[in-house]
Amino acid sequence: MSDTNSLPPPPDLCETVFCACEDKAGLPLSKMIILGMLAGIYIGFGGLFATVALAGADSLPFGVAQILAGTVFSLGLALVMVAGAELFTGNTLMIGPVVAGRIPAGRAAGALTTVYLANFAGSIALAVVAVFAGLHEAGDGAVGRAAFELAETKTAKGFATTLASGILANTLVCLGVWLAYAGHTVTQKIFGLLLPVAAFVAAGFEHSIANMYLLTYATLVQGMLEPSTALLGTSDIFGNLLPATIGNVIGGAFVALAYSAAYGKPAKK
Repeated sequence: MSDTNSLPPPPDLCETVFCACEDKAGLPLSKMIILGMLAGIYIGFGGLFATVALAGADSLPFGVAQILAGTVFSLGLALVMVAGAELFTGNTLMIGPVVAGRIPAGRAAGALTTVYLANFAGSIALAVVAVFAGLHEAGDGAVGRAAFELAETKTAKGFATTLASGILANTLVCLGVWLAYAGHTVTQKIFGLLLPVAAFVAAGFEHSIANMYLLTYATLVQGMLEPSTALLGTSDIFGNLLPATIGNVIGGAFVALAYSAAYGKPAKK
């Protein structure tokens, strides 16, 4: 029986993560799509929670408001890691076992593409339901305005800035996933991912899946806000998602390849 109070040494933790990646790459297509949609919804819930936290937070110092938003956003990754779902950004850790010869590159690419599209579908579904739920009207419209202002900030960044921000975002997200795998209990898993997730949100880094929900939601509600706004379109969404996604892949690859070089050898029994 394992000691739930002890943490696995780094080589064992690497093996745990790489084995999990092998399982993820081998999921049937139907499960991959369902779990991918769930992850899009779960990360969207984190974004929704963070938007509510930011609404009316103008009276708080910048750092305090951002840390609060990042802390509550961790709900999204906690749901993914504890309840179970397939998240594109975390799954970029598959690059490690691919390089170690444990997952065929084509299988990993197909799994990542499927999950990415499923994440997008789940994010859009949540955004639409949130609009019909009237979330943007909460706090006399403060939630809707907070979402739109955040989306404006994200889409105003240039390609290179968004790409670099995406690298940093998913480096932290993948480290959060890595630490969550070290936990044996729900509490340990949540505490493992909490600080890395809070850090990337507080710093304003670009997470492609979170942005799928946020930018879609902001685009849908912009015409319902007072004063009325109509500044975001699909070109703004994809103009952000392209560099953010590329950066997320690079950030995930950095974590995966570093540990693959240190500990990741093919494990054949």
